[in-house]
Amino acid sequence: IMSPTMMASSLSVFAAMSGAAGRPSGTSAVSGRLSSGQVVGKQGKRTAAQPLAASVVTEAPPPPVIAPPPARPVVDAPRRRGGRGTDGGGGGEHTAWRSVPRERWEGALEVQGELPLWLDGTYLRNGPGLWNLGDYGFRHLFDGYATLVRVSFRDGRAVGAHRQIESEAYKAARAHGKVCYREFSEVPKPDGFLSYVGQLATLFSGSSLTDNSNTGVVMLGDGRVLCLTETVKGSIVIDPDTLDTVGKFEYTDRLGGLIHSAHPVVTDTEFWTLIPDLIRPGYVVARMDAGSNERQFVGRVDCRGGPAPGWVHSFPVTEHYVLVPEMPLRYCAKNLLRAEPTPLYKFEWHLESGSYMHVMCKASGKIVASVEVPPFVTFHFINAYEERDEEGRVTAIVADCCEHNANTSILDKLRLQNLRSFTGQDVLPDARVGRFRIPLDGTPFGELESALDPDEHGRGMDMCSINPAHLGKKYRYVYACGAHRPCNFPNTLTKVDLVEKMAKNWYEEGSVPSEPFFVPRPGAVEEDDGVAISMVSAKDGSAYALVLDASTFQEIARAKFPHAMPYGLHCCWVPRNSNA
Repeated sequence: IMSPTMMASSLSVFAAMSGAAGRPSGTSAVSGRLSSGQVVGKQGKRTAAQPLAASVVTEAPPPPVIAPPPARPVVDAPRRRGGRGTDGGGGGEHTAWRSVPRERWEGALEVQGELPLWLDGTYLRNGPGLWNLGDYGFRHLFDGYATLVRVSFRDGRAVGAHRQIESEAYKAARAHGKVCYREFSEVPKPDGFLSYVGQLATLFSGSSLTDNSNTGVVMLGDGRVLCLTETVKGSIVIDPDTLDTVGKFEYTDRLGGLIHSAHPVVTDTEFWTLIPDLIRPGYVVARMDAGSNERQFVGRVDCRGGPAPGWVHSFPVTEHYVLVPEMPLRYCAKNLLRAEPTPLYKFEWHLESGSYMHVMCKASGKIVASVEVPPFVTFHFINAYEERDEEGRVTAIVADCCEHNANTSILDKLRLQNLRSFTGQDVLPDARVGRFRIPLDGTPFGELESALDPDEHGRGMDMCSINPAHLGKKYRYVYACGAHRPCNFPNTLTKVDLVEKMAKNWYEEGSVPSEPFFVPRPGAVEEDDGVAISMVSAKDGSAYALVLDASTFQEIARAKFPHAMPYGLHCCWVPRNSNA
C-alpha cells in the first residue's frame, strides 16, 4: 500500500513522463544529416561525441580476419554479487546470453556458400550485448548495454564489425563500474536515504532514465541511422560505416514526453510515433518528415481503460490510418519507483480494464473507430492493411501481431537466469500470429484470432519482418523467430505464408537465431524475392550471419565471425550509398 507521500511521488512521475505531450509543436526543425562525430544540442549547436579508445580497430583491412585484443575485459566476471550460482550460469551457459567478448572489433568474415552478387549494402543489428559490470551482472535480457553489429556485403564478400553504442548510461557505467541510470529492471543503488530522495528527484525530471538505445535501429528517409529504446533521450544517431556514435537525436518540437514507442514506423518520406501520456491516460500520435527533427502533432487517443495507458512497444499503420493498441498490460507508477523489480517490472496486468484497438485517420487526426477486443499481449505488430468492399470503400482494418495468448509470463522468462539455466524442459510460453479485424461501421467489438495454426511454427512467434514494399498494404509473407520444442526461447527461423496458412522453418540444434530481416532483390516483383538475414549464436560458441533464400527458405551462405556473439534484437538494411 502506498503512503500519501509515495502517491504524490507517483503522480509526479506521471507528470514528468507525460511532459507537454498533448501540445502541438511550435519550433523550427534542425534537419539534414549530421557528419560523424557531431551531435545536435538543444539549441542546434554541434559538439564532438566521445570516441572509444584510439587503440581499437576502426577500419577493416582487405582479406585477413583481424582480431585485436579486447579494449576492456567484459566477460567471465561474476554474474552478480554472490557468485555464478546465483545466476544459473557457469561454464556451460549458451554464448547467446554472455556478454560480448570485446567492446569493438572489425574484420573480414569467412564465407561458406555463395552470397548473391546483388546483395550490396550493410546489415545492422542492435540489441543488449553487455550484461556485466565488474562483479555485478544485470538481471534481465533488456538491461544490457547496446551492442551494434554490422555485416557489409559486396561482390560476394562480407566484412563484419561490432561496437558498443556510446550512450551516457554506458559511458557512466564503464567509468564508475556500476549502474548509474535506470535501466529496464535495474536502478542505481542509493547510498542512503538522502541518496534515495535525490534519485526520486532525478526520476521526476527524467534525468535518471537511461539513454541505453539497445532495442531498435532504423534508417530514416534522409539516410541518417537511428538507434532507439523506449526513452525519448535514448534516440542516438550512429554512423553505419564506422559504427561511431554520432550523437543524440534531439527532437526540436514541444511535444515533450520522456517515453515513446520503441518501434516508430519509418518510410522514405516520414516517421510515425506514439507518445504515451501517463497523467491523462492516452497516447499522442505524431509524425515527422524525412530530413527533419521536428515531430508534428497529429491527434490524441484517450484510453478507455485504466489506471494508466497500456504498454505500447510497437504499433501498425495502413495507407490511411494509424492503429493505436491499448492492452491490459499497463504502465505502473509505483513499480517505476521500486528499487527492486516485480515480475511485471514497470507494468501491471489489469484484465478488468479491458483491451481496445483505436483507429486514427492520418490526414485529419480523428478517431474513426475504437473497439473492444479480446485480451492480448504483444511486443511486436507485424503489419496492417485496409479491407474494402466492391465499391472501394474501407470497411475494416486487419492488423497482425506476434501475440502471446494474453500471457504476461514472457517478460519474466527473459530474465538472464532463466535463459542461462535451460535444462531441457519446454518452458517457452506459447505465441501465435494474432490477427485483429477492426470494423469501421460503428460496431463496438473487434475480433482477434490466430491467422494460422500455431503448431506450424512451433507455437513460438516473435521478432518479425516483412517486405517493406508491403508496409500498410495487403501482404502474404512474414519472417520471424519460431520454436522447435522443447525450448526456453525462440530457436528457429520461420517464414509464414498467411494465404496458404503454413510455415517453412529453419532450425539448427542448439543455435539461437535473431530476427530474420528481409532484404528485397533490386527490381523484384514477387513479394518473397530476396533474402532473409539473421545473426546466429551457435551451440559450439561460434557466431555467423545466416543468409536464407527468402523464397525457398533454404540456406544460401553464412558469414562467420571469429568469436562468439551474444543474442541481439532488431535490424535494418542500409543500401550502399544511401547514407552518402
